[in-house]
Amino acid sequence: MSDIGRESLTDKASAAIKPDSEKSTTEHVGDKMKGTSDSMASSLQPQHEKSTTQKMGDSMSSNSTNESLLDKAKNAMGMGDK
Repeated sequence: MSDIGRESLTDKASAAIKPDSEKSTTEHVGDKMKGTSDSMASSLQPQHEKSTTQKMGDSMSSNSTNESLLDKAKNAMGMGDK
């Protein structure tokens, strides 16, 4: 199960397993849009609000950030934990 607004690990895996040469243009565009959307959601969602499976999925992808954009902004303004 994935967090709200996030792509499930099953969907990510099935998109990654199918070779690009076998995907239609529609599938390529859909994968790109889902990936971009998931990456943005990963960056915006604070780590402490992510499920364990979502943290695992993010750590295996390029979405592995320790801070959300919101946390980074708070820290930059002196309102965060750091």
